[in-house]
Amino acid sequence: MPRVVHFEISADDPERAKDFYTGVFGWDFQSWGGPMDYYMVRTGEGPGIDGGMFKRRGDVGHVNTIDVPSVDDFAASVVAKGGQVVVPKNAIPGIGWLVYCKDTEGNIFGMMQSDPEAK
Repeated sequence: MPRVVHFEISADDPERAKDFYTGVFGWDFQSWGGPMDYYMVRTGEGPGIDGGMFKRRGDVGHVNTIDVPSVDDFAASVVAKGGQVVVPKNAIPGIGWLVYCKDTEGNIFGMMQSDPEAK
């Protein structure tokens, strides 16, 4: 069964958001070093998941990303059930394939297919 494996926070001011989440929860932020301004968020040990943060684009807020065996198959299922693909499949080099969708209630979520060969 696909599960949430990653969360993302969008921020108008990433430095301000880093200070907030570090001050409140003690989370650690590290620059991803990839082709876009993106931070990996480590939330600690034990139950839970880690995430990421990026500079807000549009009206995207928090995004949960779900691990799936095929983003193509699951994206087709999203559309068949009344949702939308809002950002088509794209490669996260060395990580996998990512697609963003909108559910029937207007919520944005991501789906990730692991593939270390993604380019």
